[in-house]
Amino acid sequence: MNVYAAASLFALLILLYWVISEVFTVLFRLIGLPEDKARFQVVSMLTGAGFTTRESEMILSTRSRRRLGRVTMLFGFVFNVTIVSAFVNVFVSMKMTAFGSTILSLLIPVAAVAAVLQVAHYHKVRNWVDHLIERAADRYGNVQGNNGVTVIDQIGVRTIARVSLRTVPEAYREKPLSEMDLKPVHGILVLMIEHANGDAEEPTAGTEFRPGDKLTVFGGYETICRVLNAKERFT
Repeated sequence: MNVYAAASLFALLILLYWVISEVFTVLFRLIGLPEDKARFQVVSMLTGAGFTTRESEMILSTRSRRRLGRVTMLFGFVFNVTIVSAFVNVFVSMKMTAFGSTILSLLIPVAAVAAVLQVAHYHKVRNWVDHLIERAADRYGNVQGNNGVTVIDQIGVRTIARVSLRTVPEAYREKPLSEMDLKPVHGILVLMIEHANGDAEEPTAGTEFRPGDKLTVFGGYETICRVLNAKERFT
């Protein structure tokens, strides 16, 4: 294997690592972790860095999170071993004279990886990737007809979450938001509604919920799940 092929393999592994990190980050978001905390813990588990913070207790707080944490660590270990073995075989098979063209050979694949990662940071691209993973989670997750819930962020004991309505809870069917008890009784504030056709709007007094809507809400996490009949995936 020549240096260019080795550099291309290295670039491919970087992309694979990014994809795997994104997948596990979204999976942890689907079972109640905010994105920034999920991303940090996923990188720590995949790389085997063993970096611990008080946030790591969130991983241990439920059975589904512990189970997904074990899968993440085992996957990271196997993947890292595969990477090391592959690169040892690559460099052992290379001739020493090939190292003279290493820098030039690295430029094209590394530049390609940098371009892909730069594009991946765009909001629309990341939302598209997250949407694909969420759809797969909805299909194979153990939600059993419940609405789906994804944590966006946590502020103190309150949570900003997105609830995907497969069905509108009976108490809120064909009712305008002004007649719902979400805010006065349950302390749940509806921040935004994204309809099934992709249109998003700020809720008004006359807004009604429809199947397929995605609600961005703010309130107590357990209350959001109970009132809106929402359930974490993979519980």
